[in-house]
Amino acid sequence: MLVISSPSGGGKSTIARHLLQARDDLGYSISATTRAPRDGEQDGVAYHFLTPEEFARREAGGEFVETATYGGHRYGTLRSEIHRVLASGRHAVLDIEVAGARQVRQSFPDSVQVFILPPSGAVLMERLAGRKTESDGALAKRLAHAADELAVAGEYDYVVVNDDLVAAVDRVAAILDAESLRVRRCRNLVPVIDRMRAEVETQRRALERSTR
Repeated sequence: MLVISSPSGGGKSTIARHLLQARDDLGYSISATTRAPRDGEQDGVAYHFLTPEEFARREAGGEFVETATYGGHRYGTLRSEIHRVLASGRHAVLDIEVAGARQVRQSFPDSVQVFILPPSGAVLMERLAGRKTESDGALAKRLAHAADELAVAGEYDYVVVNDDLVAAVDRVAAILDAESLRVRRCRNLVPVIDRMRAEVETQRRALERSTR
């Protein structure tokens, strides 16, 4: 599981989207939310849009891996989404907030967690203000929340600065590739090594016979 977090406007969703477009070994875990769809967002594609009542019912039923409240709305990752992606043999990509990432870390300590940093506070402000979807008061609340999120970046396995989108995507891809090669993740390593050792031993015996 690849968990990507950032303050709102940090670029986590954009980076996740570019990774998914570039690689066929990744699958996106579609989050659920109680917020209303934005222009162009489709249910089951951008998010699973749920009523607050439906969200609460599923949460009480243990259907979520993690849940969080952000901007007055509920967000969460459905267990069925994780199972769907992993069952296809792909890495599951989660684009979630800090609170949710902490819950995933507890349930899935082997997950790879990456925090995306904006180049500066000024750039983050420009990105949020450029959306033109919120009042100054709401924007101020987002910035206050962003400051709190930035303070916990050290809880993650990796930190990537999103100063250049292409470079940031490449960095996260490199992290994923390196983590995939960790010995503890190589499930078939023992039989592969055993077969290779047997082949080497066969070659060794053949050389010994040829020198007699």
